[in-house]
Amino acid sequence: MKKVQKKDIKKVEDYLWEVPKSFREDMLVPARILAFEHMLDDILKDRSLNQLINVATLPGIKVASFVMPDVHEGYGFPIGGVAATQYPDGVISPGGIGYDINCGVRLLVSELQIEQIKDKVEVLSKEMYHQIPSGMGKGGQIKLSIEEIDKVLTQGAEWAVARGYGLQEDLEYIESNGKLDDADSAFVSDMAKKRGADQLGTIGSGNHFVEVDYIEEIYDEAIAKVYGLYKGQVVVLIHTGSRGLGHQVATDYIRTMINAMPKYNIKLPDRELACVPFNSEEGQQYFKAMCAAANFAWCNREVISWEVRTAWGNIFRKEKKPLKLLYDVAHNIAKIETHRIKGKDRKVIVHRKGATRAFGPGFKELPNRYSDVGQPVIIPGSMGTCSYILAGASSENITFGSCCHGAGRRLSRTAAKRQVNAPVLKEALREKGIFVEAGSFRGIAEEAPIAYKDVNMVVETVSASGIAKKVAKLKPVAVVKG
Repeated sequence: MKKVQKKDIKKVEDYLWEVPKSFREDMLVPARILAFEHMLDDILKDRSLNQLINVATLPGIKVASFVMPDVHEGYGFPIGGVAATQYPDGVISPGGIGYDINCGVRLLVSELQIEQIKDKVEVLSKEMYHQIPSGMGKGGQIKLSIEEIDKVLTQGAEWAVARGYGLQEDLEYIESNGKLDDADSAFVSDMAKKRGADQLGTIGSGNHFVEVDYIEEIYDEAIAKVYGLYKGQVVVLIHTGSRGLGHQVATDYIRTMINAMPKYNIKLPDRELACVPFNSEEGQQYFKAMCAAANFAWCNREVISWEVRTAWGNIFRKEKKPLKLLYDVAHNIAKIETHRIKGKDRKVIVHRKGATRAFGPGFKELPNRYSDVGQPVIIPGSMGTCSYILAGASSENITFGSCCHGAGRRLSRTAAKRQVNAPVLKEALREKGIFVEAGSFRGIAEEAPIAYKDVNMVVETVSASGIAKKVAKLKPVAVVKG
């Protein structure tokens, strides 16, 4: 298989590059890269651009396959990948969503400033670690029967709110209001349900975390005011997904699709791209199961918010106002959306894998409060660096209304563990005023700041492209990891 080299990449704009459709005879569309030129050498170090070219061969793909500046190698699709296929007969591919279905982020905002809490940050970090179960396979305090887990899969975040694990007002500030109506728990296997039965309200391991930050800098005062943000304000960032349940859904349907592809005469350069037509029996079963797993993830982040609020209340007993939800957005999902293609509005199946929806002003699904300024876009960095809040700049852009989702890995977990002395890193972060609570030193080493790209440059790229506007920069003071 022909490998892409830097000479094969053509400049479209200062921030946009393209491997033309002519590069390989099986490509149906170009492969496009959102990055500054000096970032390309780093991106070429792994298989991500070759994976992007493979994505450009998917039946029914429209316009181009895309990657964001935080791109790195994934399963089938590169992480940071976006692809839209024709509705309803273009394909749907689990590799374009990922194993952690609806891995996503949400931001809670307080009415306290960093100066008011700095002497309690360490005790807050320990209380949050106590309240929020974390770690590989770690279960939580909520144990679900099969009947009850079916309700979670169809009701999403509404399930948590109805049972006192969330606030009614939260639902307005969650993408899709925390529930996809196409979910059908009948297409989620018993094994998947069993894996998720005790995992609501847990963050798991890997790159998932709960983090206390403060706003170090405001870039757009007008949008920040609408979002209710100000310099020095303390906020809480939550990053996790559908846990073992979502992983099992992906595992189940990748196997199903590999077996089904010959029936639809689909031949691909990489079996990890396994896919079927969206309107096929297998395609519809996977989509309904994926929606159910997405609902589980939104419910999970709502329950974690309840745990965070509990920890917050235990430390700041005089603080009567609960933490408010700014927004919750998915970055591993497929959704049916309408986008303008060659001058016409067309329905497409948008795959976002390690990519965040970033719709601009006027988008009908936005809360009324954000309608004039665009959707909040939450971009985590890495512990020890910084994170960003952006605003979607336009409802139609070059990447199907999509943006980066984080800094993006530059070192594998194995390489990070070889290079990082976790106890030394934990103490170094403490000296910088960042308190880390984790279940293992391995988790700290794998997620060390050096394992990630420069989030500042990633954000500058999407800002330069006009996809999103910078609103605020966050600095961490406490991190809870698995």
